[in-house]
Amino acid sequence: MRSFAVVTLAAILAPSALAQHQTFDVNPDVSEIKITLKTTHELVNGTFHVQSGAIEFDRSSPKMSGSVVVLAGSGKTGNDSRDKKMNKEILEVGQHATVSFGPKSYAGAIAPSGDSTIQVTGIFTLLGTPHEITVPLLVHLDGTTASAKAHFAVPYIQWGLKDPSFLIWKADKEVAIDLFLTGQLSK
Repeated sequence: MRSFAVVTLAAILAPSALAQHQTFDVNPDVSEIKITLKTTHELVNGTFHVQSGAIEFDRSSPKMSGSVVVLAGSGKTGNDSRDKKMNKEILEVGQHATVSFGPKSYAGAIAPSGDSTIQVTGIFTLLGTPHEITVPLLVHLDGTTASAKAHFAVPYIQWGLKDPSFLIWKADKEVAIDLFLTGQLSK
């Protein structure tokens, strides 16, 4: 009798446990990465195009997987000569066409719907070199749609990118990143 109760309880709870595993498929057409770099003479703002993204997560476990891939050569700052230099000398798009982030785990709780704030730890690959980083992420789930927003800094000089400073024009050693992802949820 006791084993029957255990089996019955497992059968009742199994669908809810399975329903917690979801995939967030990023829609590149409505997602973007914005950058802000402080310099001695101006605030440089730019955008990058998200090429693809899919993140798998389970609300009952702190593990995540997948990736968000950004086209390194898609950066636009409103200054063609600066963009050309950024692509060739800083991001080296001839050798490294993409920049990516692969989440590995998260801290916090993801609500079944509405807003949740979590800390996502993963691997940020820049110039082909992986760097571990933890990013604060605001997640919004609504039925089959989802969005994620984050604001964080990347120590790009420390991570091996060339310093764009020259003569009296000096750039900060970190670039601020604003991530905006929108897409669909599936089970």
